[in-house]
Parts: sequence; C-alpha cells; structure tokens
Amino acid sequence: MDLEGRVAELERRLAALEQSAGRTTSPPERESDDALWALGGLKAQLAELGAENGGVLFTGAVRTPAGQRYEWQYGQVTDTVLDADWTAAAESFAALGQPVRLTLLREILGGRCTAAELTELEGTGTSGQIYHHLRQLTAGGWLRTATRGRYEVPADRVVPLLVMITAAGR
Repeated sequence: MDLEGRVAELERRLAALEQSAGRTTSPPERESDDALWALGGLKAQLAELGAENGGVLFTGAVRTPAGQRYEWQYGQVTDTVLDADWTAAAESFAALGQPVRLTLLREILGGRCTAAELTELEGTGTSGQIYHHLRQLTAGGWLRTATRGRYEVPADRVVPLLVMITAAGR
C-alpha cells in the first residue's frame, strides 16, 4: 500500500476510534495473570492502524461520590501526539496548578456544586478567591456552569482529570 493509501486508512481508523470514545463496553475477558490486558488491546489496535511508533490510550469507568457515572476512552497514535502543538495545553495544565483548584474539582465531583457550598470549605480562601479559581478552571476547560451558580466538570473531562491525577501520583 502506498503512503497516501496508508494515511487514508489511518485517518479512517482514527475517526472510528474517536467516534467510539464514550461508548459503553464490557471489559475484555482476561486471565488473572494477564496484568497488561489493556496494553495488549492497544497494541492490537495500533497494529491494525499500522502505527509503527505506537500510541497512547486512556480510559475509565467511573462513578463519582455524587453518583454520576462516566465511561470514556480516547487514544492517539504517537506521531500525532508528538507532532501536535504542546503549547496549546499550557492553559489547561496551568488551571490545575493550584492545590485549591484541585480541591474545588474534587469537591465538585463529590457533589458540592455551588460557589456558596465551596466557600464553606476550610482552607479554600475567600469567596472572591474561590470565584477567581472557578474562572481559571472554567477557562482551562475543567469546569463549566451547569445552571446559574452551579458548576460541573464536563463529562468528557472527568476521566482525563482522574488520569492526570493518577499519573501525577506515580
């Protein structure tokens, strides 16, 4: 297959992966000693795509303390990630760079969704400071206003947020 055909096939398969993001599926059957079952699945997908340099995948099936359920996955081939403009992610990362903001996100996932509820938390600052942090999180894409005065983590950001928190602790 020529380069143009390979690129077209790769784009078709990547589009199919992106469309499947967020679909609910059952975890694959696996042997108890197969600790890298997700990696095996990723490698199989990458082989089908002809992605010689590999790729990354993050996925999760989550139920928050507030009872919300999220199932989501997203993947990219390595070349796409390495060729992207990484500076575009700076604002998103910067929004997470304050301990108070991380506390606010955790509390919002836990069910405290209004600024009034968040100002009751010890150690988060004044209401003005909390609103400043909420604006930064909203600008970074980690929050949105659900209804007047209520905040929520967008559904497509819950798993990525938990992946980043998990990765930071490794």
